[in-house]
Amino acid sequence: MKFEDFKVHFDKVEICNLTPDALEDSTAHRWEVTIHQGSWVRGSTAGGCRNFLETFWTNPQIKLRLTEKDDGQDDCTFIAALMQKDRRKLKKLGAEMLTIGYSIYENPGRDGHLGKDFFRYHPSKARSKTYINLREVSDRFKLPPGDYILVPTTFEPHQEADFCLRIFSEKKAITEDLDENVAIDLPEPLNPAPSPQETEEEKQFRALFEQIAGKDMEIAADELHYVLNDVLKKTKNIKFKNLSLISCRNIISLMDTSGNGKLEFSEFKVFWEKMKKWINIFLQFDFDKSGSMSSYELRSALKAAGYQLNNYLLQLIVLRYSDEQFQIEFDDFLNCLIRLENASRVFQALSVKNKEFINLNIGE
Repeated sequence: MKFEDFKVHFDKVEICNLTPDALEDSTAHRWEVTIHQGSWVRGSTAGGCRNFLETFWTNPQIKLRLTEKDDGQDDCTFIAALMQKDRRKLKKLGAEMLTIGYSIYENPGRDGHLGKDFFRYHPSKARSKTYINLREVSDRFKLPPGDYILVPTTFEPHQEADFCLRIFSEKKAITEDLDENVAIDLPEPLNPAPSPQETEEEKQFRALFEQIAGKDMEIAADELHYVLNDVLKKTKNIKFKNLSLISCRNIISLMDTSGNGKLEFSEFKVFWEKMKKWINIFLQFDFDKSGSMSSYELRSALKAAGYQLNNYLLQLIVLRYSDEQFQIEFDDFLNCLIRLENASRVFQALSVKNKEFINLNIGE
C-alpha cells in the first residue's frame, strides 16, 4: 500500500509491544512487574486531578519503593502504566473514555493516607506527560532511590471507573496500596454521676427535661426528639435541619444502660457531652457553613471523632449517608457516628470474649 493511500484510509497507528523494552534495542531485558487494581468512586475516592486540591488527596494512593539503582547509573528506571478498565465494553452503553493521568510525590516518611495539606505544600517529583482520554497512559521515569507516592486520577472529580496500574522496573521495586488500617480510638465511657454544682447549661437542660419527662424523669424517643431540637434551635452558629425521630431512637439505643427504651437525665447529660464534641467536629469540616459537609471530608471528620477507616468502609458509608451532591447533613453524620460507636462496642465485647476463651483454653 502506498503511503498516500494509507493516509486516506487511516488516521492513527498504535504499536503494541509485549514488553516495555525499547523497540530499537536488540538487547533482551527482564523487567520486574507489579500490578494494582483500584477504583475511583464518586463521593469518596474520585477526587480528580491536582487542579481540584480540595478532593485530590482522596484519590487512591500507591506507595512505590525504589531500592536498587540501574547498572552503572545513579537513578532507578521504571515505567508507570495506568489503564482504565472495561471502557470499551461500557462504550456500548454510551460511556466514553475518561481523561486520566497520575502524579508521583516523594514520600514524607510516614504511614497512612496522605492528607490535603501535604499536597498543598509539596510539588510532584514526576507525572504523566498529559491527561488524555486514552485507554492507557504510560511514561518512563528515572528517579533516585527512595520512597514515593503515586496518585492515579481522572482529570475531573466525581468520575467513576475501575483502573489497573502496572509498574515495570529494571530492578526490583516494592509497591503497596497506601490505605488506612481500621482503628478505633475513643475515650473511656463516662459514668453518669451527679456533679457537686450544676452549670447554667445543665440547669436549663434539667428544667426542660423535667418539663417533658414528668415524674419518672425519663424520656422516650419522641420526647428526646423535642428536647434536642429545642436545644439546637437556641445554639448559635448551627444551621442544621431538625434531627429525625430515627436519630433519637438510635441515641437511646446507644445510651440506654437500663434497657427500658428511655433515657434518664444522667444518661442524657453523658450523651450531650458526646453531642457537643460531634457538633464541633461537624462545624470544623463544614467549610462553607452551609449546614452540610462534603463527603470527601468524611475521612478526616471520622478520624477526628476517633475512627480510622479504610477506603472500602468509607465508600460504603458515603453511599449510605451522602446525597446526590455528595453532601452529608448533621443528622446523617450523627447516625453514622452512633452506628460506628455501637459497632465498636460489639467488636470490643467480642474481642474480650475471644481473649477469655483463648486464656481459658491455654489455662486448660
